[in-house]
Amino acid sequence: MPHPPARRLYLSVALLATLAGLPVALAANFDLPVKRTDLSDADMKRVADVTRPTADFAKAEPYEAMQAGAATSIDPVTEDSFSHISANIPFEEEQNFKLGNALFKKLWVSAPSSTQASDGLGPLFNARSCMSCHVNDGRGKPPEGGASATSMFLRLARTPETAAEEKAIAGAETVNFPDPVYGHQLQDLAVPGLAAEGKMAIHYTEKSVTLAGGETVLLRAPEYSVTDLAYGPLDPATTISPRVAPAMIGLGLIEAIPPADILAHADPDDRDGDGISGKAAIVRDHRTGDIALGRFGWKAQNATARDQSADAFSNDIGISTPDRPDAYGDCTDAETKCRKMPTGVQKRLGNEEAPGPVLDLVTFYSANLAVPARRKASFPDTLRGKQLFYQSGCISCHVPKFVTRRDTAEKAQSFQLIWPYSDFLLHDMGDGLADGQQVGLASGREWRTPPLWGIGLTRTVSGHSFFLHDGRARNLTEAILWHGGEAEKARNAFSSLPKDDREALIRFLESL
Repeated sequence: MPHPPARRLYLSVALLATLAGLPVALAANFDLPVKRTDLSDADMKRVADVTRPTADFAKAEPYEAMQAGAATSIDPVTEDSFSHISANIPFEEEQNFKLGNALFKKLWVSAPSSTQASDGLGPLFNARSCMSCHVNDGRGKPPEGGASATSMFLRLARTPETAAEEKAIAGAETVNFPDPVYGHQLQDLAVPGLAAEGKMAIHYTEKSVTLAGGETVLLRAPEYSVTDLAYGPLDPATTISPRVAPAMIGLGLIEAIPPADILAHADPDDRDGDGISGKAAIVRDHRTGDIALGRFGWKAQNATARDQSADAFSNDIGISTPDRPDAYGDCTDAETKCRKMPTGVQKRLGNEEAPGPVLDLVTFYSANLAVPARRKASFPDTLRGKQLFYQSGCISCHVPKFVTRRDTAEKAQSFQLIWPYSDFLLHDMGDGLADGQQVGLASGREWRTPPLWGIGLTRTVSGHSFFLHDGRARNLTEAILWHGGEAEKARNAFSSLPKDDREALIRFLESL
């Protein structure tokens, strides 16, 4: 029922920056709400009660198996488990989902082409379609035993070098700066008549970790480089960072989490002394230019599912949209031949290769891919693993529950109890996972906590079990053992568990 308007409270981003050890000038005059304004006081109490971490592991919590609320998919588990529409989407909107799905799978071709509504690929690119990276809407993997790296790519960036560049970072005008020749991303494919930029090379070495009871686990430590560079060397200041494509489920629900509820978990100077610092990523909405909370991407560089889609169209496929209107994608001015290639812009269809309705439909599809229901959530062994997950301190970053806003644009995402197991904040993950690449507020050691829902279906959906930002972990145990920095205490707790307890904790993760 209606309730009186609440006074909006704000957390100064400049304060966040100060606490994080960054220039006070960062994002001056930018504010983010620190109190929800979409709920009555009674509802605020309900939300606080329902999202409080449980201390009762004798049984599953109410609605725990429905980890995306009413949007949860209860379809049978198959390789298509990440490709279902949110269960509470109105029938009249299913057409938009299906059209978005078709565009997500669409193979773009180089210009000029007789299929004028599908040309404009590249000229430099990593994939011909969204589905090429997100196979079955799941997560990507590193190239194993072959040259293809379709679902994994290298980000290229350097830190600011001048006062003007530092000001641009401080004002959230950009997250970092591209290589002067190769741009923001290494493209290993090109249209006919143009040379691809180069190829990613990976070299693994193994190191042994001993767990409680004497069990040893081999972790593979990757080293990345680029070969066959077609346009000269990379700039000496350029850093390279590998990224695998993340799973697509639950994006709209993540976007519907109130910023205040995410910020409530931020503790950038670790005032409570628990060793967990979590800080918010501050970015700009691509379409409006407004300051926003970063939630998507491995370093939380995007605020919305639409921003994520527009970036992928531009950087991965080389397709322009209203939010990323350059038809040459990531081609730089130094790549002169690339900038002279034909584009797929058809004036009768709009000023971009993928006009507004295309981006709208792909965004709708991406925002409404359902999270599958839990499996075995009430099984005793699962509950035991859940208790160990909580007691090991994992929920300090992998926050179990949120309740989405009441006033969402999409009613299907409104006021849902969801279980993403993430705080969506940036955390220092230690030297082992450091990539040395700054992305906005995220340092070269910091990563956004990825949501865990659906993680137990990775092999079923994606056909592999590679985890972390670059797929170095070959299973969930290895993924946990790579945790360092703020997560070192939780990793050590896992390592010291008896084997049966470690296996129970893994089974809990596999139930998500």
